[in-house]
Amino acid sequence: MRSADRTAGAVLLALAGAFGAGALKQYAYWGPNGPGPAFLPFWLGVVMVVLATLLFVGSLRAKDPGDDWLPTGEGLRRLGLVLGATIAYVALLNVLGMVVATVLFLVVLMRVLDRCGWPLTLGVALATAGSIYVVFSRWLKVPLPTGMLGF
Repeated sequence: MRSADRTAGAVLLALAGAFGAGALKQYAYWGPNGPGPAFLPFWLGVVMVVLATLLFVGSLRAKDPGDDWLPTGEGLRRLGLVLGATIAYVALLNVLGMVVATVLFLVVLMRVLDRCGWPLTLGVALATAGSIYVVFSRWLKVPLPTGMLGF
């Protein structure tokens, strides 16, 4: 586990540094009315650098090798199900639309993975998809992928 933490820490450190530097290179940090478009990405990059450094240094200082980083048995099956459902979700976004694909994605995860009851599963899936639709499509006027059904 510690070698996975070292690798993850080093990769995240490099990505976070590039993220913050790229924000400063591409956008203005400060504008005439206050913070510019690079302000938030830069500071997010700084926070990510600090957290990645803590992960990396913590992995170097740890004496316990930790558990295996890849799950086995039931954990591996659950991981595969989440990855498969996520890939299917992304693949079906343009075919079924954001709302329908989100409902199906959450139904699969909640019903198959967590074995939640149908009322809770359908309630959470419909409320989440409805909230996404209202916030992004109606309030923010962001076009969401629409599928065969037109929503």
